[in-house]
Amino acid sequence: QVHLEESGGGLVQPGGSLRLSCAASGSFRRLFEMGWYRQAPGNERELVASITENHITVYGGSAEGRFTISLDNAASTVSLQMNSLKPEDTAVYYCNLKASVGPKEGYFGQGTQVTVSS
Repeated sequence: QVHLEESGGGLVQPGGSLRLSCAASGSFRRLFEMGWYRQAPGNERELVASITENHITVYGGSAEGRFTISLDNAASTVSLQMNSLKPEDTAVYYCNLKASVGPKEGYFGQGTQVTVSS
C-alpha cells in the first residue's frame, strides 16, 4: 500500500508564490518518478511537472519558467515551488508517484486546492 501526504495549498494573490510538498510512504522498493498534476473545474487533469529518480524534469507548458520541481530521494518527497501565480493556475493539485509497484499511471494523492485570486 502506498500513501501520499500532500501539503501547502491555499489562497494566494496573483503574482504570489506557494510551495507544495508531497511525502510518499508505503511498500514500494524503488521510486521511479514523482510529479504534480492539476485539474480545474470542467477541465481534464494535466501534468504540471514531473521529476525522475535521476532528477530529470518535465514541465507542462503552463508551468515552464514559473514553477520548479525538486525531489528528495531519501525522504521520497517531491516539492513544487510556484512563483508568479495567475488566476488560471487555480485548480486542485494532485501528487503522483510511479514506483516499483502499482499501476502504470502511478498513484495519486487526495489533492490540495490552490486558489489564485485577489
